Amino acid sequence: MSATDGEKRGDRGQPSGDDTGSATGDDDLARRLGELARSLEAEEGMDETLRQIVVAAVGTVPGAEDASISKVLRRREVRTLAATGELPRAVDHAQYDSGQGPCLDTLYEQDTVRLSDLNAEQRWPKFTGRARELGVGSMLSVQLFVEGGDLGALNLVSRESNAFDDTSEHIGLLFAAHAAVAMSSEQQHQDMRAAVSTREVIGQAQGILMERFRITGDMAFRLLVRASQDTNRKLRDIAEELTATGELAGT
Repeated sequence: MSATDGEKRGDRGQPSGDDTGSATGDDDLARRLGELARSLEAEEGMDETLRQIVVAAVGTVPGAEDASISKVLRRREVRTLAATGELPRAVDHAQYDSGQGPCLDTLYEQDTVRLSDLNAEQRWPKFTGRARELGVGSMLSVQLFVEGGDLGALNLVSRESNAFDDTSEHIGLLFAAHAAVAMSSEQQHQDMRAAVSTREVIGQAQGILMERFRITGDMAFRLLVRASQDTNRKLRDIAEELTATGELAGT
């Protein structure tokens, strides 16, 4: 066999040591993120899901020491939904108070913003001064979701400068995608539970009206709808009040 034949066959054979290491690393990351998604979907309640996301982010994204999740409601009100400690909460509020920072840029303008070295950073001067006082060295913010007028971001913080690199961004984006799926799944579960609960309380209210006035279920439902319209209140609220007090609003 000639050297040329061997080289050609080698090109089609086993990958180089570096390629194997890279493939192994990608497989390990995919496995970890898959396990993360399954564990998050097993959580009960949105608050616990969010708490687990920020904890898992610190353990998954290279360079992260703390994490938080920020949300913009109807593109106006900004709040922190979960955090691993007081530092990321303080960093978030420094951005909200100053009206500038990587988290806000991520929420409103970009998918990902990296702040490598706070001491050398020229952007967001009002925010960076406060962040330096808090002991922050670098940050990475990744967009989590866009739902109607609501926006969400995952904010990663380190006390060290240059803690986040391209690998951190890559893994952060993959992590955010899995976390967003888990959040969406939990929201769907909440919506389903709320819908079932609403049907139950409306059914109870219908039963009360049916027995009281000797009417059909359809007629009882129309009475509830009319009371809702007359008082400009939600149908569920009307039904809950009726089952709790025996009184039908507007009558």
